[in-house]
Amino acid sequence: MASPLVIPIVIVAIVGLSGYLVYKYFIYDLMCKRAVNNALQKYNIKKTPFQIIKEYYHSKGENISHKEIQNLEKSYRQNGPDEFLTMYDAIRDSKHESPKD
Repeated sequence: MASPLVIPIVIVAIVGLSGYLVYKYFIYDLMCKRAVNNALQKYNIKKTPFQIIKEYYHSKGENISHKEIQNLEKSYRQNGPDEFLTMYDAIRDSKHESPKD
């Protein structure tokens, strides 16, 4: 008697959970990546977020690994997409200040 009620509830729960996980780990990241790329194109920046992070930390004198850059890129992309513009400005400003020194 309980199985006609339990089976549909379990199926709906599995479908709902799998849909949430697909959104959280795949679709949300794609939407964030698209938003960052659109922002970079809007300001006519030809560099990728990976290149911006790599150059920014290199200009600060820090050497970070490829994996760390990927983790930072994902974190910035999802939590603070404006950080890419800030880092790009810092890189650009440091390049303009270098010849004066």
